[in-house]
Amino acid sequence: MMKLSLGPILWFWSKQTVFDFYGKAAEWPVDTIYLGEAVCARRRELKPDDWLDLARDLKACGKEVVLSTQALIESEADLRRLWRICDQNEFMVEANDQSALQVAISNDVPFITGPSMNVYNVATLKVLAKQGLQGWNLPVELGREALGQLIDGLKQEGVELPSEVFSWGFLPLAWSSRCFTARHYNLPKDNCEFRCLQHPDGMELRSRESRELFRLNGISTLSGSRYDLMRELPDMERMGVSTVRLSPELQGMDEVVRRYDQVRRGETPDSDPLQLVEAPPCNGYWYGKPGMDQVAESVG
Repeated sequence: MMKLSLGPILWFWSKQTVFDFYGKAAEWPVDTIYLGEAVCARRRELKPDDWLDLARDLKACGKEVVLSTQALIESEADLRRLWRICDQNEFMVEANDQSALQVAISNDVPFITGPSMNVYNVATLKVLAKQGLQGWNLPVELGREALGQLIDGLKQEGVELPSEVFSWGFLPLAWSSRCFTARHYNLPKDNCEFRCLQHPDGMELRSRESRELFRLNGISTLSGSRYDLMRELPDMERMGVSTVRLSPELQGMDEVVRRYDQVRRGETPDSDPLQLVEAPPCNGYWYGKPGMDQVAESVG
């Protein structure tokens, strides 16, 4: 049976909100939980030691814990935090950029590649496997066809690497040295007043036709529609996918996890998770279509 994972929180939540969220997540039927700040170094509600303490608590509850790194390293301070994450031997590390790869490899710490890493071919995975790679995430813009080619290619090469697919939530698409949230409030990035705290699920960016195109989240841009591959789980299992990733949101996450758990167990969910939320669904990337598209028919 495929595993369920909770990706790192991509939004900026208060320290107590984060603790409350993971206090509940400890009881959810998820196998793996990713912890850490993966977006912006200015989000310092939790210090590295707080994340490590939280990781130990979740591990004691029977969860596999992975420490996530930032997707964009911009300063010496960012590098120092990265070294702090990799300078421990208790937990695996999720490398979300090339800097994290180099530091994890040099520290001989087991690592996986996150969905922001540009892993597009078997040759790359083979090289990284020799350097300590323990698993990999499909980049969010790739779909079923590319995934199948990668899984089949690894089998032909005799390389066993668990694969993970981002299957629920707003898709992280791009990162910038500019902070879009601060710019919205006419504030400099280095004095942003932590306005992201006012937007626990990001800021909607709509077209002139009022279509929600993106979610702005500090230096990160995400899809305006929620990705949902719940109906594709049986297909993923047949292909050999190891883990299905759900991206945390502040509201309704317990129900999303429960219904994904039902599907992976071969049960019929009470209802579609997307009935819980207002944003439109999308699954286009999975079918090789524009990401914002919603394809009705599943692959048999």
